Amino acid sequence: MSATATSWLAHVVAAAGLLLAASIPLAAQADPHAGHEPPSASTAASAPVVSMPATQVVATQDAQAIVPRPTDADRQAAFPDVHAHAMHGASLNSFVLFDQLEWHAGNTANGVDLDSRGWIGGDRDRLWFRAEGDADGGRLGDAQAHVLFGRQFSRWWDVVAGVRQDFRPGPAQTWAAVGIQGLAPYWFEVEATAYVEAGGRTQARLALEYELRLTNRLILQPLFEMELTGKTDPERGIGAGLSTSDAGIRVRYEWRREFAPYVGVTWSRKWGGTADFARADGAAQRRVRLATGLRLWL
Repeated sequence: MSATATSWLAHVVAAAGLLLAASIPLAAQADPHAGHEPPSASTAASAPVVSMPATQVVATQDAQAIVPRPTDADRQAAFPDVHAHAMHGASLNSFVLFDQLEWHAGNTANGVDLDSRGWIGGDRDRLWFRAEGDADGGRLGDAQAHVLFGRQFSRWWDVVAGVRQDFRPGPAQTWAAVGIQGLAPYWFEVEATAYVEAGGRTQARLALEYELRLTNRLILQPLFEMELTGKTDPERGIGAGLSTSDAGIRVRYEWRREFAPYVGVTWSRKWGGTADFARADGAAQRRVRLATGLRLWL
């Protein structure tokens, strides 16, 4: 064999030896997944991505040993069932409203009107008062005052009971009064009161009021009121049945919530026997008046 052939055979043997040496470590390494079936989709989804460090596992176990898990008794003590009613404040408060403090002019003599109410007491029990009257041409017309005890029986309603004192017209007269007052649906303010006098005469009054906010400070206030009488009272010129009705529309501007000038128009009418007494006395049975005044509350 020539030297060239010998040299080429030596290179082939050396290359084969290198390949054999490289293949031995690869074959010696075991397949980590050998003998295991591939995991299912549910097992792969439930398997944690990152395992908890050993130190954290020990700390968690120590914390559970120190602070035990809450029991049902612990939860009951922390969140007991409340069976008592909500408590109301015991502080004494008061409120006074001059709803109408006005001057009017119309087809009769000019005059003034006053309508005020207020209360003193707590959240549920209050002592109420109402006072109203009018004067035409410098002469006092109607004048009366109420003193009533009020008890709240629902969120928006009070029941009231007390006395009403009439000063004019005619001689002074005292009435026992009972009624309800509050906010009806759609925010109508309602006062419904029944009266009985020592002589057996009866009366009833219904007043409805509403406030429509045109702007943040401009408010439209419609008002309707009517009175019914059980017996004719010639001394005061009042007939049985529907005796009087009053309606009005006032527009006020609230410079402040407690100080608001207003203008408006009112309509008054006497009905039935009351109109007959007015006609016989030469008084008007209907009145239309322009009004301007102030609405104040304290």
